[in-house]
Amino acid sequence: MFDPIPVTVVTGFLGAGKTSLLNALLKDPALTDTAVIINEFGDVAIDHLLVEQSSDGVIQLSDGCLCCTVRGELVDTLADLVDRLQTGKIGALKRVIVETTGLADPVPVLQSIMGHPVLMQAYRLDGVVTLVDAVNGPATLDAHEEAVKQVAVADRIVVSKGDLAAVGESQASGSHDLTERLRQLNPNATLLWAHEGQAVADNLFDTGLYDPATKTADVRRWLGEAGHSHDHHDHAHHAHDHGGDHHHHTHRHDSRVKSFSLVYDKPVPYAAIETFLDLLRSVHGDALLRMKGIIELAEQPSRPLVIHGVQKLLHPPARLPAWPDGQRGTRLVIIGFDLAEDHVRRLFQAITNQPALDQPDRAALQDNPLAIAGF
Repeated sequence: MFDPIPVTVVTGFLGAGKTSLLNALLKDPALTDTAVIINEFGDVAIDHLLVEQSSDGVIQLSDGCLCCTVRGELVDTLADLVDRLQTGKIGALKRVIVETTGLADPVPVLQSIMGHPVLMQAYRLDGVVTLVDAVNGPATLDAHEEAVKQVAVADRIVVSKGDLAAVGESQASGSHDLTERLRQLNPNATLLWAHEGQAVADNLFDTGLYDPATKTADVRRWLGEAGHSHDHHDHAHHAHDHGGDHHHHTHRHDSRVKSFSLVYDKPVPYAAIETFLDLLRSVHGDALLRMKGIIELAEQPSRPLVIHGVQKLLHPPARLPAWPDGQRGTRLVIIGFDLAEDHVRRLFQAITNQPALDQPDRAALQDNPLAIAGF
C-alpha cells in the first residue's frame, strides 16, 4: 500500500482567478503526476497540451498529470483515482488538487476527504488554498458569507489581480485595507500575492502536519504559529473598531468569524480531552469550521496526540512518536462562524481544571459539565 496522497483544496469566490492559478500550476514541473479535480471541463479553460481524453471524464496531460471532473459525489471521483492507481491505469499519483465551485462552502469538501473511512487510508488533507480577488474581493466579502468562510478555513490565502488593484494611489490604500482584513479574518494563514495569475507552487503545498522535506512533523507551521513572530498586527477577532455605521455594515460577516487558541501547559488526561471534544462538537459542531491541535496526554506525555476536525467531524486522532519541537502542553486552534468563544473557553477551563473556575464550579463539573460552561 502506498503512502497517503496529499490533497489540496483550492477555493475562492467567482472570478477570484482559480482557473489562472490552475493553469500556472499545471505548467510547474514540481506538480508532475498531479490529478486536478474540477467541476466541468467546460467551466475551466485548461491551457495545456492534451494527449488523451477518455470518455469517462479523465484528461491525460502531456507531463503525466490528470484532469478529471466530479462525477456525482467527490468521494466517488477520489475513489476512482485510487482504483486507477492500484490497477495500473495511472503510473503515479503524487498529489491531488480539488477545485471547488465559486459559490461553495469549503467545509463539506473537507469533510468528504477527512471523513470517509476508506479514503482516509488513501488520502490526507494537505491544506486549503483560498483565492481572493484584490479588485472585487472586499465587496465579495461584504456580500457573501461563503467568501468569508473560504478565507477563514484557509492555510494559504492568495490575493489575485494585485497588479490591477495597484493601479492608482487610492487603490493602493484599498489593497492595504484588504490585506489587513484578511489577516484579521485568518491570522493563522500565510498571505501571498499573485501577479498575472502566477503563484509559486512551493508556497502553496506541503502545508500539512507532515513536512516531506524533513520527514518529521512541523507543528508550528501547521498550527499557523510560525508566521506570528513576523507579524506586528493585532489579530484580535472582534468587530472592527474604526467607527461609523457604514463600516460596521460592510463588515457584518467579519465579526461572525472567530479564530482563537486554547493553551494549557500541563498534561491532560485522555478522558478529559475526550469529554471536551465530544461536548464541543455536540454543542458547537455546526459553528465549528475547523479545529487543529496537539495535546500532551497524562497517560503517555512523551507521545503527543494530534487532532484535526471540521464541524462535527473529527479525523481519527494520531499519535506522534515524539515531540517535534521543545514546546509541550496542549495547543488548540479553533476557527468558527457564529461560534460562542467565551463558552468554548469556559468549557476548556472546566475540563482542564484551570483556576479561572472557583472550587464549587469544579465540584459541580463532575455532575454537569455543560452547566459550568454556561449552556
